[in-house]
Amino acid sequence: MAYIVAYDLGTGGLKAALYSEQGKYLDSLFAEYSTLSARETWAEQRPDSWWSAFCVVSRGLIEKHGLDPCDIAVVSFSGQMMACLPVDRSGKPLRDCLIWADRRSVPQTESLRERIDEQRYYRLTGNKIYPTYPLPKFMWLKENEPEVYGKTFKFLQPKDYLVLRLTGTFATDYSDAAGTAALDMKTRDWSAEVLKLAGIDKQKLPEIRSSTDRAGSVNRAAAEQCGLASGTPVVLGAGDGPCGNLGAGVYQEGKAYIYLGTSSWISLASRQIVADPDMALFNICSVDPGMIYVYGTMQMGGGSFQWLKETICVAEKQLSELTGTSPYAYMTQEAEQSPPGAKNLVFLPYLRGERSPRWNPKARGAFIGLTASHTRSDIIRSVLEGITYNLKIIRDAIASQGARVQQMRTIGGGAESRLWRQIFADVFQESIQVPELLEGANTLGSAIVGGVGVGVFESFSVIDELNPISLVQEPSVDPQSRRAYQELFALFNACYEALTPVFDRM
Repeated sequence: MAYIVAYDLGTGGLKAALYSEQGKYLDSLFAEYSTLSARETWAEQRPDSWWSAFCVVSRGLIEKHGLDPCDIAVVSFSGQMMACLPVDRSGKPLRDCLIWADRRSVPQTESLRERIDEQRYYRLTGNKIYPTYPLPKFMWLKENEPEVYGKTFKFLQPKDYLVLRLTGTFATDYSDAAGTAALDMKTRDWSAEVLKLAGIDKQKLPEIRSSTDRAGSVNRAAAEQCGLASGTPVVLGAGDGPCGNLGAGVYQEGKAYIYLGTSSWISLASRQIVADPDMALFNICSVDPGMIYVYGTMQMGGGSFQWLKETICVAEKQLSELTGTSPYAYMTQEAEQSPPGAKNLVFLPYLRGERSPRWNPKARGAFIGLTASHTRSDIIRSVLEGITYNLKIIRDAIASQGARVQQMRTIGGGAESRLWRQIFADVFQESIQVPELLEGANTLGSAIVGGVGVGVFESFSVIDELNPISLVQEPSVDPQSRRAYQELFALFNACYEALTPVFDRM
């Protein structure tokens, strides 16, 4: 039997998933690593921790299942996007990686806005000027660590660094290239105009290849460390968002999905850029060269619920440790005791600033309307609803551009909650499809990309068989619930607008 090993290099750790050559999921292992935050707006990770995690999970899967490494037909990657990792000509990192959550480059974004009309920039790159993106991070590095910039041979994304360690190839795929906000989305090449205005040398950016491109083979030195066989094909893969799209079955025009992970987003498959005049949305190249994925991404979607678990829901966390049941299951059970609208309690989920639709790095989280009558149940429910309201703004932005959503589905850990799925159906007022696989979309998408890359699968359409729809959550027929959410959604937006000057002062 031949196997596919798909890796997902996430924010909290690295997962290796083992698939059969038919695309059947067999097992996975996960290794954690930490994020370093020396200052409030900084977020860095050590590349060596990615490689160590890669070696641990690779050897672990091989040993656990008694695999002959030569039976692994291909390895492929999904990875966190929008990072800044400078490496020298030998591939050695010159500093820790600035990951997507790093927001130190606010001055550089302001400088870039002074050099180019932001609407033109948006039309060129499909993205807006914002500190989350790598381009202003490159600028920050050049201005603040010129010796590092001078030694930089290439700026890489996290998954591309692992590909480099395995194969010696300096390359990125179109999805991660688009995620830098320095790619011309029409020519599919680095934008000479944008790079010139930013003062970034094009030669420091890697070659761009297709996601299904075979980047090379595992070299002998890497094989000795990670346990894979020397010569194993390595397919470049894509960013975690595009891999998640494919794993969710969203690869054809008109299909969309909600991802409920640490950061959360809505994405639509489209044949062209959705050029939202308000720039609430952004565009990333698909794993399919003929498609674009349109996104609206919030910084702390599921991450807000995770924060709630660690701070307010300590009792549920302790109970889960005793019973082996997820703490989130206990939290949602508690939230079910609160009515729709959580008794007019509003939660703003801006715990790390915000990307789309607000694009405000100064935004902060808040509970608004707290009274002595509110309970723990109301607080938990208000967090679920606040995240949902924020994602509805993204949903509305997609609709406002005439982009038709024929199917909306949801994946990620949060999609396991029946209550949260119902909140989405009620707030969005549309049917929400739930695929059979909720948690493995990134690695499944990566596995399919790898399989297509070496000819194991004929096309991306194999996903329709591998991850079919298992149920559909319909909106409630209760008119009171619908009215409550309409009113609270408007209040949610009003709360943000009213507090924006306060966030600026903070």
